[in-house]
Amino acid sequence: MSRPVAGIPTEPIGSIPRPAELLAAMADHAAGRIGDGELAAAQDRAVADTVRRLEEIGSPVVTDGEQSKPSFATYPLAGLDRLAPDGVVIPFADGHQRQLPRLTAGPLRYAVHADRYLRAALRHATVPVKQAVIAPSALSLLYPPDGIDGYPREAFLDDLTAEAEADIRGCLDAGAHRVQLDFTEARLALKLDPGGSLLEQFLALNNRVLERFSAAERARIGVHTCPGGDQDSTHSLDVEYTALLPALLRLQVGAFYVQLASEPEPDKVLGVIADHLPSQARVFIGVTDPIDPCVETPEQVRDRVLAAARHVPVDRLGTCDDCGFSPFADDTSTSRETAFAKIRARVEGTTLAARELVD
Repeated sequence: MSRPVAGIPTEPIGSIPRPAELLAAMADHAAGRIGDGELAAAQDRAVADTVRRLEEIGSPVVTDGEQSKPSFATYPLAGLDRLAPDGVVIPFADGHQRQLPRLTAGPLRYAVHADRYLRAALRHATVPVKQAVIAPSALSLLYPPDGIDGYPREAFLDDLTAEAEADIRGCLDAGAHRVQLDFTEARLALKLDPGGSLLEQFLALNNRVLERFSAAERARIGVHTCPGGDQDSTHSLDVEYTALLPALLRLQVGAFYVQLASEPEPDKVLGVIADHLPSQARVFIGVTDPIDPCVETPEQVRDRVLAAARHVPVDRLGTCDDCGFSPFADDTSTSRETAFAKIRARVEGTTLAARELVD
């Protein structure tokens, strides 16, 4: 499979549905039928298969597919004992919910850093590997509204900033092609607080972390936003996207990965992006919708890229999927085969568009 024509990069967002063997191993491990070593071996086989299949499709950049993460949001917390289960609830449009844990004592320390997943993928990859990390703004929701005795919120935010920096820096140092902050709570913030104060708090915290990196390092850092995508449902698609984007584009990163394929008015969204995209940044537009069971054709993807190029200069344009395909370990709403078929369409469609747009 040929790589996309130079000039329009294309990248996955992160998660890929897990193979049946890994799902069975996860169930067996939870039930005590297999040990940690057997689970780790199944996870490594799934990572190797994910990387191999992405490369066979022709993806110029790959990920580990988040085969080993408990979820895109909670991987730093795996094994921590200072948590209670009754944290912030995230409601989805179809009625199901996800719930974050609640921090019960300080200090906050990540139990797992994302470079662990990156290094596992690098062992199998022959092309560049990107790594998704959770944005510090999401983990700021761990701190309870009524506080923690002996651990004030400002101390928590200091610790969170340091841990988030270490999470990103570890991936950069390990050789990540790009480190992507997953910031799905951005649009949700406007649903929870239409006045925008919560969103501004999130942006300030994320920029507080990003300011610790040099300009060259920030060029290798991106941010992803979407209205959520879990069990074929979203948590904030009903929030006006154009209310979020001007604020989002103030983040000090080199790349923005924006959900677009599922938007009812993509030209309106693209116009706002064109007006506010920072001069040093590239925007990767979503051209496949992971929660739509219909697999896009390469021609549909091509046409979405050509439409975007009417608003955004080609040298500042890239493509991606709207969001991950299986952000939580128990999400099996999209099959592994469907995910790879959609990714193939993205890669091939981007190539078709590049042939028309790039000399």
